[in-house]
Parts: sequence; C-alpha cells; structure tokens
Amino acid sequence: MTVTIVGSQLGDEGKGGIVDLYGDDIDVVARYQGGDNAGHTVVHEGETYKLSLVPSGAIRGKVGVLGNGCVVNPRTLFDELDTLQERGLDPDVRIAERAHIIFPFHRVLDGIEETVKSESDSEVGTTGRGIGPTYEDKVGRRGIRAGDLRNPDVLRERLEYVVPQKRAVVEDVYGVAVEDLDDPDAFDVDALYEEYREYGERFEAEDMTVNASVFLTEKMADGQNVMLEGAQGTTIDIDHGNYPYVTSSNPTAGGATTGTGLSPGVVGGGEIVGIVKAYLTRVGSGPLPTELGGVVGDTPGYEEQGEGENEELATQIREEGGEYGTVTGRPRRVAWLDMPMLRHAARVSGFTGLAINHIDVLAGLDEVKVGHAYTLDGEERHTLPATTEEWSRCEASYRSFDGWPEFDPATVASEGYEALPENARTYVEYIEDELDTPAYALGVGPGRSETIVRERPV
Repeated sequence: MTVTIVGSQLGDEGKGGIVDLYGDDIDVVARYQGGDNAGHTVVHEGETYKLSLVPSGAIRGKVGVLGNGCVVNPRTLFDELDTLQERGLDPDVRIAERAHIIFPFHRVLDGIEETVKSESDSEVGTTGRGIGPTYEDKVGRRGIRAGDLRNPDVLRERLEYVVPQKRAVVEDVYGVAVEDLDDPDAFDVDALYEEYREYGERFEAEDMTVNASVFLTEKMADGQNVMLEGAQGTTIDIDHGNYPYVTSSNPTAGGATTGTGLSPGVVGGGEIVGIVKAYLTRVGSGPLPTELGGVVGDTPGYEEQGEGENEELATQIREEGGEYGTVTGRPRRVAWLDMPMLRHAARVSGFTGLAINHIDVLAGLDEVKVGHAYTLDGEERHTLPATTEEWSRCEASYRSFDGWPEFDPATVASEGYEALPENARTYVEYIEDELDTPAYALGVGPGRSETIVRERPV
C-alpha cells in the first residue's frame, strides 16, 4: 500500500505534519523529489524538529529513503543526521544510488545567477541551495550521483570533466574570479574529491545507498506500507507550475513514480492526499492574485496590494501562523485561499483525500475570503492559465464566509469534527465540494495531537 503526500499550493502547506500524523501506520517514508530547499517542521512528543532533507518519518523511527528524483547535499544530510542522533534519535535513512549530488559549485552558481537576474527584476527567489543547477547537470548528463561517490575513480573522472566547465561559466560568462569567491575550493577538483570521497565512504560504511525501486518494491512485497513524500507544491512544479517561478522538479503525484521507481499503477492504486493550507502563502517571486499584501514580490506586471487594512491582516495571519520559511527564515507572502489553484492541483495529481491545515490561524476573523474564480480579459476562469504572464493579469473573484470564533485545539481535536465551529465546517465543506474530494484530516493546531482525523489512508 502506498500513500502519496502532495502539496496542493505553493509549498509550506504542512506536509511534514501530515506525514507525522499518519506515521503510526507507515513503515517507510520516501522523498521523491527536491533537496534541502524543502523545509519540514514536525512537532513530536513536545519536541520541534526542523528538517530540510531527512524525510519527516525519521522522527518517528520509520525508514527514510531519498529517492532517485531527489538531489542530495551530503553536508546537509549528515549535519541533520548527526543533530538528530545528538537529540537521542537513531534515524535510518537510505539514499537512492541514482540520486544526484549537490556540490558547492552548484550553490555558488545558484547565488550568482539569482544576482544577475535581479538586475533585470527577473529573479526566481530560490533558496540559494544549488537545487536548480544540480538538476540542470542531471538533465545535461554531466551530473554525479550518490552511487558514484562510492567509486573513487569514477568520482575523480567526473569531477575533472565538470568542474572546469563550471569554473569557465563563473569566470567567462559571469565575469567573477573564482579566487575572489567566499569558497574558492568549490571549484578545486582535489578538495572536492577528498571531501566527497569521504562521504562515499560513510555511505558505504553505514550501508546507506540502495536501488530505490528494488528497495521499496521489496518492502511492499513484505507487507509494509510506504509513504511517498513530496516537497514544495503543485504550483511550483517544473511542468505544471507558474514557470519560470518554479522549482526544478515535479512535486505532483507523477513525480512520485519517476522519483522512486515505483510504477504509475502502484502509485495510482494507493491513496494520494493533497495537503491544503486554509489560506495561501509563498516564498519568492511570482503572481499571487489573492495576495493580501505586506510582503510583496517584484514580478513584472504585478501590481502591489500591500497597503492599509490588507497589509495589517496579512501581518496578523503571518504572525499567527508562523509564516516564515523553514529553510530561509524569509517572511512568506500571505493570500486568501485560491480555488483555481486547488482545482488545478486536484486534476493534475488525482487526489483521493485532502488534509486541510491551519484552520485555527483564521479563527477570530470577522470574515474569511476565498478566491473562487479569476477574471481574465473579461472571461471567468476556474483554473490556472498555462502561462505566468496570463496568470499575473488574473483578477480574483471572491466568495466570503462568516468567520469563526477562536477555540481550544486540543478539545476540538479530541471531540471530533462536530466540535469545530459551524462556520469553519461550512468553509471545509465548500473546499470538499469544489474539489469533489473528502477531507481526511483537519489541522486545528500546530501539534500532532491537534488534528481532527476523519479517515486514515492506510
């Protein structure tokens, strides 16, 4: 049995918490895309864990797998594993031999490219973690994979091929002297070889690398349940998002098949749970038609909506919801729920259930709005346009809901759905009806126990 966890918006929907919520019934949690640009915050037994690469299930003692669709920074991976061990945990994390490795030169190039793009107001707003450049090398057939770190001869050969190319890009294309960089060793073949050979030795010593497809298939054949964990969200999917303000991989359910080696029949035969935040946030640039204001992107053609009452409301929701990037610490832009975005996500991934988080954050507001549709060039639209330029010209058409009072999350979670204020239930049922998908779980507080569980997918 598989359960695939998909972000239905722009990331930061609370996927890690849902992985943790259903963790009792799961044996293996596999990340299928992304890298250490993904932030997961998990609260378990009163402890808060902030992870950017290790699969969330590792907190609960589950086997974690970084699939072949991931890009892996060994520095981050071992820092997180060592920190978890220092906190008394014993995480069991495996890495697909086919997963590509992030090197320091990828991070340097990421930063330089964003700086150059900012000069023409076209930066994407990446985390600067080298994710995009690593995926570029993967597609360009010059990447270095986890399995290569275990073979010193192959590692050196591939470094000697790719590093001079990267140095030439930095110096000849961008006009930056490598010697003037904060980390000139990022382009030193010998230094990189020694560091990453040692990572390969640790992979070998701790039996960390696996053929992910075989490993997961065998676990399922043994009767174990596998959760496939996506990072980021549908609207920043490289194929289905608001290009070019996207990540470099596929957070949608299709990415779960290519990113793990499990067949479409296996993934589609299981549950696919779309994670929805009760409002909307994003980090980085790009259109946001239902934006309230307060922290505004600089997308060309996008008009700022960050004034007065809306700005105050955005700030209130941001502070109440702790809307700051797990990886970057950047304040997130805040918007009302965007239903065209959710319809797009549900269609692309085929959700069998929903988990709606942060319902408590909106408690106490007199009115809650939803962008029910868009108007573009006088025409009503119910889903995302295919081009970002069109999306930036969309105006949201709103539906208003009466607000609901503040409530005690623990009490509501323990008593169940009927204990949720009536107006909040109306809001939830509107989302279910629009997406024709039942809500399996409702997050009414930050803790794992502060969730109404209506259906367990396994």
